[in-house]
Amino acid sequence: MKLSKATFIFLAVGIFVILAASLGMTYSQRNREQSQLKEELALAQQRLKKYPAQELSSQKKELESQLAKAESQLKAAKDSLYKSIESIETTDALFKIAKSCNVEVTGIRSPGVTTQQLEGVTLSSLPLTVTVEGNVLNLIDFVSKWTEGYQTGAVKSVEITVPEPPEEKTAEQGGTKIEEQKPSAIINVFIYTYEGG
Repeated sequence: MKLSKATFIFLAVGIFVILAASLGMTYSQRNREQSQLKEELALAQQRLKKYPAQELSSQKKELESQLAKAESQLKAAKDSLYKSIESIETTDALFKIAKSCNVEVTGIRSPGVTTQQLEGVTLSSLPLTVTVEGNVLNLIDFVSKWTEGYQTGAVKSVEITVPEPPEEKTAEQGGTKIEEQKPSAIINVFIYTYEGG
């Protein structure tokens, strides 16, 4: 079957129209995408104009400064936590020694961990003021065991108070009975730690 010249021309025109329509649609889509990209580029350029390089540089420096400050605060918090744990461990050991010596701890005070220079070496120092009650021999035993238990510690002072016997007080008070007080001791100690460096 042979195609007539008119049919051939009609087919050619049809194919040309289809190709032209496809090319037109592709061109139209390409123009839309190009137009959208131009709008996005213009918007990005406007945003860049709002943030000049100097401002971005100063913001970067400010953020780095804030980061350094936060890291410093984190280190300080870790140190404080370490020192609190050290203080808790020391207090726990103190109560164990007191129990083994049959004395009662009635008070513990500490201003917190500080640093101190000893023989040219910087050490962390935990000063404690401990008040205990018990008989005199047990108080002395407590101080002795405390010193043995903390070889990195030092007893700065011990003040033992022995109250007057109750019968003498009764006579002085005109016959009224006064409750007997136990001997007590106030012990000032320092516990040192060296963290190296």
